Amino acid sequence: MSFPVIRNRRLRSSSALRSLVRENQVTVNDVVQPIFVTHGEGIKDEIPSMPGVYHFSLDRLEEEISEITALGIQAILLFGVPEHKDAIGTSAYDDKGIVQRATHRIKELNPSLLIIADTCLCQFTDTGHCGVIHHHPITGQADVHNDLSLELLVRTAVSQAKAGADIIAPSNMMDGYVQAIRAGLDEAGFDNVPIMAYSVKYASAYYGPFRDAAHSTPQFGDRKTYQMDPANSREALREAESDVIEGADFLMVKPALAYMDIIRMLKDNFDLPVVAYNVSAEYSMIKAAAAQGWINEEAIVMETMTSFKRAGADIILTYFAKDIARYLQNR
Repeated sequence: MSFPVIRNRRLRSSSALRSLVRENQVTVNDVVQPIFVTHGEGIKDEIPSMPGVYHFSLDRLEEEISEITALGIQAILLFGVPEHKDAIGTSAYDDKGIVQRATHRIKELNPSLLIIADTCLCQFTDTGHCGVIHHHPITGQADVHNDLSLELLVRTAVSQAKAGADIIAPSNMMDGYVQAIRAGLDEAGFDNVPIMAYSVKYASAYYGPFRDAAHSTPQFGDRKTYQMDPANSREALREAESDVIEGADFLMVKPALAYMDIIRMLKDNFDLPVVAYNVSAEYSMIKAAAAQGWINEEAIVMETMTSFKRAGADIILTYFAKDIARYLQNR
């Protein structure tokens, strides 16, 4: 055999050597655990389409927060499922709303746990849409009114910050939402509270189980007029650039698994932390296949998370966060 001989396998010959040259690592500090809090008492109800994920009432939160804390997870993404819904999502910006009360309680249980508050109206409106419905005066067609919705989203963000949320995460995809929320937070004295923008949120089929969890299925139509077309990638750069200009502190891509090219685009074009949201159907598909014995769940989960990191994600929002923390502890 003539010289030179390239032997790339030299760096794969042992576990220690493979670890030494590994380019991407997943740690417990990379993952955020979403949790769902609901009204009532004594509630810990498993979400049928999301095995291992639960609705918790406020009086049952302690066991979940204690488990998350013990596993070393540093942050949660908080969703609220209210008792009352109306056309303008009043309970989203009620200072005594479910998210606000849960935030107070979590801060009592663990003051150092980062609370990322999902800032949207879809769980709180009786339409299931992410804003205020407006009917066109001529055609009568119903759609979400962008600027009227912004006013309520600002009120929601300020109320969440007042309750103690560490990060505001607006998931509504209204035009100008980052600028409006940034101005509202600053005016209210919360200039230190960062915004985790859902910068690139696709109108995806991967959200189905979440809508069961958040009780946020649209009662008519869909969200394609404000969430992105899955076929588009250049548009993602325009969306992210808008959020950067308006003052975002993080840029999120949602979903993650089918959109790793978009994660890489944001990483290559912007210098803010990039967040990947490993969404509900991505979680449920793995859980379902593992339950059938078709796949090795731990291996698939960790390979997927490593792929997000390789694509450029700095932070991963995932329903697997607690599982990942256990996997890492046992290695």
